Amino acid sequence: MAAVHELSPEESSAVLDLASRATEADGVAPLSEQTLLDVRHGGGEHHLRYDTGRLAGYAYTDGESAEVVVDPDFRRRGVGGALVSDLLAGNERVRIWAHGDLPGAAPLAAGLGLAPVRTLLQMRRPLDGRLPVQRIHAGFTLRTFEPKDAEAWLRINGLSFADHPEQGQWTMEDLRQRMAEPWFDPKGFFLACKGDRVVGFHWTKVHPDGLGEVYVVGVDPSAQGVGLGRALTLAGLHHLQSLNLKAVLLYVDAGNTSAVRLYESLGFTRYRADVMYGRP
Repeated sequence: MAAVHELSPEESSAVLDLASRATEADGVAPLSEQTLLDVRHGGGEHHLRYDTGRLAGYAYTDGESAEVVVDPDFRRRGVGGALVSDLLAGNERVRIWAHGDLPGAAPLAAGLGLAPVRTLLQMRRPLDGRLPVQRIHAGFTLRTFEPKDAEAWLRINGLSFADHPEQGQWTMEDLRQRMAEPWFDPKGFFLACKGDRVVGFHWTKVHPDGLGEVYVVGVDPSAQGVGLGRALTLAGLHHLQSLNLKAVLLYVDAGNTSAVRLYESLGFTRYRADVMYGRP
């Protein structure tokens, strides 16, 4: 099937069902939040492969990165390789995520001339013990997000993640889509301010299974160096703990050593890794 930019309701439902089946089989979700939003709302490029009338595999790309999932009933039949080949035929420089870096990912990638180019760590810590005291530098205050803060948040997010290939590109529509999600809770969305100016944030998330997440933390480069990142992270952790959650996760690039050290100092340890494969 040719690549499409918007799925029909039936196709969207089939992809979501396939992703759910793969998650149950592998213990790792094969598609990211952004991909799932584009499956539901349109955007990106979608590749679907069928076998005997059933959706056997699916691939998504935003033009730079991609994700691939194969139905557990159709594995070891070349479906994954065919989807990756389709992606590379459209863009030989596309980079493909292997969430959880499952055993079949590396051999498939190597067979197509791909090698690891980026590693995203998932780190976790329990919430059933004592957390460090949260303090904020003099001259700064903390409050929670309000809809009127949307433009200010987008500005700080863009500044904080100017070199980040995904997070730094968020638009108002990206923000609105997430604010419309069932999990969105402004009481878990913290802003650091200097006077009336927003200079940092920590947006938390609670998953349906009751696991908390440090969804995203950012600080204006002009306000770095005074411990705002730590203070914001702790504000979110204390909030998640107050909800009686047992554990919290976060994602961080393995190469961001300063962030990894911060999270380790707050009790996080490595849980698993997502590996991106691309042309060396």
